[in-house]
Amino acid sequence: MIDRLDLNTKAEDLRERLGEDVNSPVDIFSLACQVDQLTLVYYPLGENISGMCVANDKVKLIAINSQMSYGRQRFSLAHEFYHLFFDDASKFNVCAKTFDSADEIERVADQFASYFLAPYRSLKEKVHSICGVRNPSMQEVIELEQYFGMSHLAMLWRLVSEKYLTKAQLDQYSDNVVFTAKGLGYDDRLYKPSPAELQKRTYGYYLKQVESLREKDLVSAGKIEELLLDAYRDDLVSGEDVESGGTIID
Repeated sequence: MIDRLDLNTKAEDLRERLGEDVNSPVDIFSLACQVDQLTLVYYPLGENISGMCVANDKVKLIAINSQMSYGRQRFSLAHEFYHLFFDDASKFNVCAKTFDSADEIERVADQFASYFLAPYRSLKEKVHSICGVRNPSMQEVIELEQYFGMSHLAMLWRLVSEKYLTKAQLDQYSDNVVFTAKGLGYDDRLYKPSPAELQKRTYGYYLKQVESLREKDLVSAGKIEELLLDAYRDDLVSGEDVESGGTIID
């Protein structure tokens, strides 16, 4: 049986370990890049896999399916955080996209991810400030997911689990999400996958190691380029900033 109180406590404790408070929305991708010796990889993993985690004495790696929506990528990274920091049973996990896995550990990791992005007290206070004592409307669900940076389905499942919504409303609130969000004035980034040119990328420890080799002049320039290309970082070989179009933004 899932111990929700324990998982919420773990999620809040990890937030604090990573330098965040227990209430505010988090930039989870920036946090991942600060985890000691962690390499983060974005890669198209197909229709059925959300992410994977490898953790042993030599490697700490999380891969995220870049073809999923940005909101789901955030949830998947929080899910993989559970495997990285708290799952002692397995050092290699490939995680399915479904939210109703038969695997107990996967359900636990999903619940942890939900609490990491939206801790229990923070969500409760936000729901009450928006809705009072009534159930959230579709528009208010979108406001909540935009605030916490969660995918629509992840937020719906969380609200059902906390009894703010019924399962019947889960189905009712699953249509015209992007259209409704845009009509409310929100950017639709939360519901889109990574841009095609950024769907294969490596960040974190691997790049720090390559830079260390460069600084110490331990390998040739050609080998440095090869290592960067292996990590899908041709932008660091060419010197072109794909994400900002080569323009410095202040």
